[in-house]
Amino acid sequence: MPASYAHVLRLPHARTTFAAALLGRLSYGIVPLSLMLAVTRTSGSYTVAGAVMALFSATSVFLSPARAALIDRHGPRRALVPMTAAYAGLLGLLTAVVWRPGAAPPLVVCAVAAAAGACTPPLGPAMRAVWGRIAPDPDLLRRAYSLDAVAEELLFVTGPLLVGLLVALAPPAVGIAVGAVLITAGAAGFVLSPVVRSVRPERAGAKEHEGGRGRVLRAVRRPVLAALGVGLALGAVDLLVVAFAEGHGSGGGGAAWPLAALSAGSAVGGLLNGAVSWRTSAGVRLPLLTAGLGLAVLLAGLATGLGTLTTVMAAAGFFVAPALTTAYLLADAAAPADARVRAGAWVNTAVNAGSTAGTAGAGVLAGLLPTGWCLAATGAATLLVAGTVARGATRRGDAPRPVGDGVPVAKTS
Repeated sequence: MPASYAHVLRLPHARTTFAAALLGRLSYGIVPLSLMLAVTRTSGSYTVAGAVMALFSATSVFLSPARAALIDRHGPRRALVPMTAAYAGLLGLLTAVVWRPGAAPPLVVCAVAAAAGACTPPLGPAMRAVWGRIAPDPDLLRRAYSLDAVAEELLFVTGPLLVGLLVALAPPAVGIAVGAVLITAGAAGFVLSPVVRSVRPERAGAKEHEGGRGRVLRAVRRPVLAALGVGLALGAVDLLVVAFAEGHGSGGGGAAWPLAALSAGSAVGGLLNGAVSWRTSAGVRLPLLTAGLGLAVLLAGLATGLGTLTTVMAAAGFFVAPALTTAYLLADAAAPADARVRAGAWVNTAVNAGSTAGTAGAGVLAGLLPTGWCLAATGAATLLVAGTVARGATRRGDAPRPVGDGVPVAKTS
């Protein structure tokens, strides 16, 4: 009988470990918006709020591989506990400095936000590495990663909704404090899980001391590049959908429908991707899924109204979670045994970096071209990335050995 999502959740310690990780990761959906609202309200300046958010996001995203390296080197318990304590403490301090106007000068708020972002615990990459221990079978591992991707998508939808409820009852800074409580509780439950307690750091080989970062990044360059392309498309679409809605007389609120369709399509696609027993290898599927997203975004440039755009965005979303799930699987399989958390962190960093670049690029294009042309250009860029990933698949030694349905067996540490 084929493996199912129910089989994944019935694996030893899967439900409790996954639930704890999700609880902590919900903090990531709550803190950024709460911070932006709090700084905007207390400073009265979008410039200050933008600077604070840029610093918080930059240190959180771009230092993620370095934090993941600490987990690979010292194990999740020894690395996550002090990291979470520092992050939660800094969130508490951040709550205090943005609680009321004039509580702290903007430079202090920026410094605390940057420090907090630098300490963000990489619970997502850590959980994906643990899935390889819980679900060593390739069918189960693919379903576990798909479930993880869909759950993460829902967290980033639920988080802002919870912030909306919080700000109706209390100052926005309360959301930052709630995020500190969530990450503390989630990380504590995660590191106390028997399967996490059993993880021991891998011994790094001699090459690790000769340039571990380059070694890991070379091993996972294809999934990282694909993730960069997916992030670029998502970042551009977020801005261009708003511009499209305003240009068609629906106002900014009209953008909610196509963006919701994008998320819904991603959830459906992710669940179906995990449920299907694929005959093609993950290495072959990755550029095809990335190309599917690019083609859908390109076709969105032909949309004549909000209804058409919503339909096309649902189709585009159908490729998002499967592409990212496949990228994480390939990165996990290709990474050295002592760098599995780092491999996932590099994919995650690529998604966020691509999203940032996509939003910035779309902002420039939207001032020069009609929205339809901007969407078409975004789709074409994503197709170009997919072509580069496909060419990389033909290079010797670039793809890991497929097993079973083509998804490589995860290494166990």
